[in-house]
Amino acid sequence: MTHKLLILPGDGIGPEIIGAAVQVLEVLVREHGLDLEWEEGLLGGCAVDAKGKPLPDETLASARSADAILLGAVGGPQYDKLDRPLRPERGLLALRQELELFANLRP
Repeated sequence: MTHKLLILPGDGIGPEIIGAAVQVLEVLVREHGLDLEWEEGLLGGCAVDAKGKPLPDETLASARSADAILLGAVGGPQYDKLDRPLRPERGLLALRQELELFANLRP
């Protein structure tokens, strides 16, 4: 059974960290036959920059169809002066609310 993963690199150091995590996933798929497919989406400040809101509709749709989400980081000082609904962390909060989640696991 193929597991679907949504990868949300996010902001700041997020893309760098997620890039390394994807390299590990690629090894697991290639060397150990992990049945996994993934796609990337936008969340947080990068979503505000590209789409005008911290949780684009297409990201939410992808999240709803994913088995798991791998999230980097959201936010940064360049977004501190945005109106509250546009703040990057609002995307994370909305994602949790829409998926009826209450927490995220951090290493």
